Amino acid sequence: MGRAANLQDTIGQLFLAQQFEEIYQATTAEFQHYVTYEQFIELAIPFVEGVAQFQLEYDANMPYAKQMIWLDSKKTKAIVVAFNEANEIESLFLTPFTTDTKANQRYTKNSYAYPFKGEWFVFWGGANELINYHYAYESQRFAYDFVKVQDGSTYRQTPEHNEHYFAYNEEIMAPLDGKVIEVVDTIIDNIPSQMDEQNPAGNYVIIEHANKEYSLLAHLVPNSITVRVGQPVKTGDIIGRCGNSGNSSEPHLHFQVMDAPSLTHCKSLRIRFHDNEEPLQGDTVVGEMKPKLKKSFEEKTDKFDFFVTFAEVLMLIPRAVWQFLK
Repeated sequence: MGRAANLQDTIGQLFLAQQFEEIYQATTAEFQHYVTYEQFIELAIPFVEGVAQFQLEYDANMPYAKQMIWLDSKKTKAIVVAFNEANEIESLFLTPFTTDTKANQRYTKNSYAYPFKGEWFVFWGGANELINYHYAYESQRFAYDFVKVQDGSTYRQTPEHNEHYFAYNEEIMAPLDGKVIEVVDTIIDNIPSQMDEQNPAGNYVIIEHANKEYSLLAHLVPNSITVRVGQPVKTGDIIGRCGNSGNSSEPHLHFQVMDAPSLTHCKSLRIRFHDNEEPLQGDTVVGEMKPKLKKSFEEKTDKFDFFVTFAEVLMLIPRAVWQFLK
């Protein structure tokens, strides 16, 4: 445990010193099943060429794991490591890191409230693909996935039943005044860990707001939606309950704002919240109150906005828990 804990502080330096065996020995047996030591160093050696320094830029305590991100001094390469509860390296990315400020400047004109009450955890959220897997898809680039967490877990007792998840059946609310323009309410909830890719949003509500902006609240419980097409809603009105329908592996809320009412023919907009803060992966936010935020990822990286293209991902071990939460 001490060796792995020390890696959390020194892994960037170990990569620079090419002490790859020490890093590899701290990985899980499953990691080593997918990638041999020879394959690991074959990828790692060219990755560190020309790098003068790696600096820890971001860390988040996720349910079941801790994610840490290092960037090189030129901010062109990233090391992303997930440590499990036993302080073993469970997943590892070595990836290019590039910028696209134009895409990240597309903010909403409206200001939105959080569509729930109480404390919720940002499982996916932010303006780059390292902390927000949605970013790869233009139609949901700035979407959020929210869960509820207690004592480091998203569920009580066992994970096999939706009712055991803290987010399940929680009230979901309209994030802003508007008019309901689309409702789907008949998709059954998934068994946790299974997903319905044929109905990606599951049960959902789309609300039309001022300035031709449209909010989407997805993965709701079947037959829980309390609003109908054409109905006006006010900020805070209950529209349904959080479920596990659609392309979802466990109960959570998918929330996004877009520039068109079509889920497939739209551009996701970067959400302005009422408090003028921008929550990121790993943050806890409180509905109707200010979020409890860490320093933003953009502030930590000289206020530039970043995104990652995974077309050139050098290594991905699919064990990281949050890779499956969609």
